[in-house]
Amino acid sequence: MSHITAAKKELISRINRIQGQLDAIKEAVQEDRNCASILQQVAACRGGINGLMAEIIEGEIKCHVLSPNARANSSEAQAADQVIEILRRYIK
Repeated sequence: MSHITAAKKELISRINRIQGQLDAIKEAVQEDRNCASILQQVAACRGGINGLMAEIIEGEIKCHVLSPNARANSSEAQAADQVIEILRRYIK
């Protein structure tokens, strides 16, 4: 089973929140709201997209890069966790 399929409900929920943020940004632009508030909304949306991307990359590493029989405390699993942590830190 694909990691996308396994996490579909959570991913769709994240995507729906991002879509709501985009709708709010569109509305703010259409209503000529001030730039600072629009930029704040854009930054929040970007954070949501980055979080979605990090979650998908984490699943990719755990399901398709890490060998299926790697133990949680193996050096391979620990290295994968370190890569995931680095990605999460710098994707923010």
